[in-house]
Amino acid sequence: MALLIASDLHKDMGGRPLLQGVSFKLERRERLTLAGRNGAGKTTLLRMLAGETSIDRGELTVAKGVRVALHDQRPPRERAMPLREYLLSGCAEELQIEAELGELEQRMAGGASDDGLLARYARAQAQLEARGGYLWRDRATAMARGLGFVEEDLDRALDTFSGGQLTRASLARALATGADVLLLDEPTNHLDIGSLEWLEQTLVELDAAVVLVAHDRWFLEAVGTAVLELYGSAPARSRFFAGTWHNWRREQAAREIALGKAIDSQRAEIERMERFIERFRYKATKARQAQSRVKKLAKIERIERDPKDGRGLEFSFSSPERSGRVIFELLDGRIEIGEPPIVLLEHAELWLERGEQVSLVGPNGTGKTTLIEALAGRRELAAGRLSTGHNVRIGYLSQHADELGAGGPPGQSVLEAAQRASGLNPGRARALLGRFLFSGEDAEKPLDGLSGGERRRLSLALLVGSASHPPNVLILDEPTNHLDIESREALEDALRAFQGAILLVSHDRALLDAVGTRTVAVEDGALHSYEGGWAEYVRIRDERAAALAADPNGAAPAPPRRVGAVNGSAPGANGGSQGTATSAGSRSGKGRQKAKPKGPSKNRVTDERKAERAVEEAEAAMRALEQELADPAAWATRYEAAKSEARHTAARRAVEDAYARLQALID
Repeated sequence: MALLIASDLHKDMGGRPLLQGVSFKLERRERLTLAGRNGAGKTTLLRMLAGETSIDRGELTVAKGVRVALHDQRPPRERAMPLREYLLSGCAEELQIEAELGELEQRMAGGASDDGLLARYARAQAQLEARGGYLWRDRATAMARGLGFVEEDLDRALDTFSGGQLTRASLARALATGADVLLLDEPTNHLDIGSLEWLEQTLVELDAAVVLVAHDRWFLEAVGTAVLELYGSAPARSRFFAGTWHNWRREQAAREIALGKAIDSQRAEIERMERFIERFRYKATKARQAQSRVKKLAKIERIERDPKDGRGLEFSFSSPERSGRVIFELLDGRIEIGEPPIVLLEHAELWLERGEQVSLVGPNGTGKTTLIEALAGRRELAAGRLSTGHNVRIGYLSQHADELGAGGPPGQSVLEAAQRASGLNPGRARALLGRFLFSGEDAEKPLDGLSGGERRRLSLALLVGSASHPPNVLILDEPTNHLDIESREALEDALRAFQGAILLVSHDRALLDAVGTRTVAVEDGALHSYEGGWAEYVRIRDERAAALAADPNGAAPAPPRRVGAVNGSAPGANGGSQGTATSAGSRSGKGRQKAKPKGPSKNRVTDERKAERAVEEAEAAMRALEQELADPAAWATRYEAAKSEARHTAARRAVEDAYARLQALID
């Protein structure tokens, strides 16, 4: 039975049609992704489903007893309320039932015991049990913890939290309701990777229906089971696709190819008809046929693309001058914030070499932004030594686009900011801005009136536009913030083609997976380096967690020593097993240490047989994966190709690791 049915929904905004004929139905445990360009009406549709925005035409049917909860980007209105009270305020029915039970219990304690009273009490008890019983409050705190809040936060007033924390609080409140239908608008905003993974698992296991809007490709692929596409210029229409996100993208690509062929075919036919008309219009023997073609031509319904479909980011970074082999080297660094100072990183070591593409990952608040600001020369280290190599030119992109308007007059326009930052004349500055979707009047917009996505696109334009001295090192802090999926993919392409070094901080796992060749993780207040990209790091992390879960009292495999780079050579140059590294200060190229068994085996023969089976299983998994990747669908899009490449690399290295463990036992 469907929980919610939308039939032919229409919506006008400001007297202009926004949505037209939107129809779909939603079953329990279905997770429906809304797709469409920015401004297509996705957020408006969510609010229509929640009953917060009126429906101009059409019908919305919600099954009896179904509860609907909405999370969007608007901050809470009551800012003096403690976080705990705010989380529980979304559970109005539970609060009402508890109040009723309390009243009935007081009456029974006073001696009342008539059948009607007892029946009301039993009914209220059953209602509360259906909503989780008296443990429903624990559900709210569990959701808050999963999204990064600690126990002490629950009693803090909302006005003491940052904007990002308030967004997470709104998401926790929606999840805590236990609603049958969850409507989530950009739920991945302001979440670190740990919280993203927790949210994915929570939504997949939830016994509810979900409708969501998000720009995180990894998240959409992990969570979504169907796609509702809002397409076309206003008013947008809907198209339903039953299947995962990447299958929809593949179908969309095929549809685009078919549309292109249809347009080309129709164009060729129209040109043939026009040539015939032009040639024979005034010849008596062919005049009737020419006139017939004129009428036929007038009736043809032209197949055209939406003009906005062709608008998208497409850019590349200029070829930089060659730097020295060493970009920078940080030794014994200490990172502090606040007054009195709070130490985020102690004895930090980090090494970056020419051509490396390094991802810096870790939970929010562990010092990633503060560290890269120090590396970019934006702040001082509290302690330690930072050495920068020869001919290093850094291009820096801050998380909140703080570089926009820096040093310029108040009220400056997009064009003025671009000219000041790039040194280009007005014509070339406009050409640059046009590549980043600031054409015509958009280039005259004031900086302080830009949206988050526009600010991010402008900051990228300024980074690309420094053509006279192009950077050979890019330090990027959350570069995909506020970008739509198409823009994220354009950035991904540009970074993969960049010829210099990259240090990337991002929660966009699809970007990390596609770009990173080495991962530096902030763990336990220190930096640990892992050979390989995101997929390799996750494999090592999960193996360590599984080993600890299997033997809680034993010693889990230790992470690599605190390092920044590997061994003074380019990533992967010496091969070797993953997840091991030498000190960043070691330039001698001694190489990574071989993985050794944890301790002497009680039965060497048994251990060797287990290692041999592990090799066989890894090779079988490799063969199965290669058969799967033989399907062209695995390489149909840039995202799919990057994911397939990462999976193949991880499988190949798993085979190498299995052989290394067997060799260590034999030796």
